[in-house]
Amino acid sequence: MEETIAGAQETQTAGHIPQQRGESLLETAVRYAEQRHWDVFPGTWLEAVDGRQRCSCGDASCPAPGAHPARPDWATQATGSATVVRRMWQKQPAAAILLPTGRTFDALSVPESAGFLALARMERMELTLGPVTLTPDRRMQFFVLPGATAKVPELVRKLGWSPASLDLMALGEGAYVAAPPTRFGSRGAVQWARRPTPANRWLPDAEELISPLAYACGRDR
Repeated sequence: MEETIAGAQETQTAGHIPQQRGESLLETAVRYAEQRHWDVFPGTWLEAVDGRQRCSCGDASCPAPGAHPARPDWATQATGSATVVRRMWQKQPAAAILLPTGRTFDALSVPESAGFLALARMERMELTLGPVTLTPDRRMQFFVLPGATAKVPELVRKLGWSPASLDLMALGEGAYVAAPPTRFGSRGAVQWARRPTPANRWLPDAEELISPLAYACGRDR
């Protein structure tokens, strides 16, 4: 199976979205729209103020500097049109790349430590995974089919857990994830723990991943 970022060097697969080293945010955002047919929208960006990087929102204590929506109507901005995406990033080339959930995918968000434990368990179970991101605030997001937010609480209960007892969140309609290589201020950039490839274009259902994720979150409490 494909390695995690903590594992051995990944095998390059023709046609997949490459690592974004040296690639502009504009080019990467266009690739997400063209290759994955994901809706994308521009977020805030980082600005140098008195020798320090601050979020363009102006909040000196912003919890996600340079990595959150820049306007309240962000959902109406999100588009899968490469032409529109290019136009938006030409206006602000440093804008974060944000992906709305609840459209082409939902995301299951867990702490980083639980996420890597779950990935190892999923490998042993030979589960098919979609893309997985790793954020500088130590969260991992597993991309799954839309509809996860309605299913996850009951799925967790069936496994014997109280949903409130686990740090496992389903992100669906009205939420978003930051996509690589978006930066969270000085904390670093979002990375792929599982890259988008032709092999994972078809996403798993939340039900397929919930057992190893809930188990890992329970161990991580």
